[in-house]
Amino acid sequence: MDKDKRKLNLSKIIFKPIRNEKWQPITIPVVSIVISFIAAAIVILLIGKNPLQAFYNLLQGAGIMPKPAYAGYKSMLTDFLSLLNAMTPLVFASLAVAVALKAGLFNIGVSGQMLVSGFIATIIVGYSGLDAIIAKPLVLVVGFITGGLVGGLVGWLKYRFNINEVVSTIMLNYTAQYIISFFIQMYYIDPLSRQSKYVSEEARLTLVNVEMANLKMDIPLGFILAIVVAILLKFLLDRTVVGYEIKAVGANRKAAKFAGINVGKNMVLAMVISGGLAGLAGVTYYLGYYASIQPKVLSSMGFDSIAVSLLGNIHPIGIIFSSFLVSIIDQGSTYMSSQAGIRQEIASVIIGLILLFSACGAYLKHKASQLKEKNVDRKERRS
Repeated sequence: MDKDKRKLNLSKIIFKPIRNEKWQPITIPVVSIVISFIAAAIVILLIGKNPLQAFYNLLQGAGIMPKPAYAGYKSMLTDFLSLLNAMTPLVFASLAVAVALKAGLFNIGVSGQMLVSGFIATIIVGYSGLDAIIAKPLVLVVGFITGGLVGGLVGWLKYRFNINEVVSTIMLNYTAQYIISFFIQMYYIDPLSRQSKYVSEEARLTLVNVEMANLKMDIPLGFILAIVVAILLKFLLDRTVVGYEIKAVGANRKAAKFAGINVGKNMVLAMVISGGLAGLAGVTYYLGYYASIQPKVLSSMGFDSIAVSLLGNIHPIGIIFSSFLVSIIDQGSTYMSSQAGIRQEIASVIIGLILLFSACGAYLKHKASQLKEKNVDRKERRS
């Protein structure tokens, strides 16, 4: 009996922060992150290092905390801008996954959509020689349209032929990877880097080595757009008929059809929006963070975005914060490795633990509601 009471008291302590259903979209990811960092700290302790020092070094490397010294033309500000530059395509990619999930679809082809959009924008605009005032907005337009067409194809195949979107997106990933690799190696290869030729500075969505206040910084032009798109997407999903219909289709297709909602149209529309956002991720990645494309390589960001989206509770604003957290760990890992003497792969372990515990969000929610029901039953018995 005492053992059961102790177990119940422990459950109360663990699940108390997430028992309020109103705040669960925030509290569950936060609890998952805290638990994952505790687990990561244990891993670091097991290899004989100081976890607090390691976490502090991560923040220093990402530009959140100051370093003891900086190289010429560098500062905490330049490190932070590099963090935002890396974070920008991750936000777009994670939003792409979220839109598809809202419609009950699993877009595992974000990497392929990024690659196709980045390649098309590269050959149409990146090598065109257009002025920056035309080239930069045109890159975004081409990226969104290209990604939207690829995503729309997946949605149409799902609706018209009931082809599972996971299968079709995986196949399109490989198709895009090898076809684009062929064209790069045949027509656009740089003989020195063995990657595609670098895009022009006028078309690039990151301003590189901008000199200001005796600093050389990389300014990501797409970052503000990513924040604006996240806010607009939240408005679309929560405040419009289109958003309501997409979420209704995702919740229950049969019920949505019975209510008069065009299921097929909304599935295709959701994948068009998802693919368009993946396209924006592609151009901010291949014509922003990088300036070229490596043949035969799919960006891991397209797959990481699935977990980042889940960590953000498939919520546009939550995705901004989850992308920020994952980018801090990713960008700060090199400095952590050099300063704390911890292998850089430990950062991947930390990210993996965060994403693992975030995937347990549904379980945490279930246990919290279960504990709440037990407390209600106990009070009823007493009364």
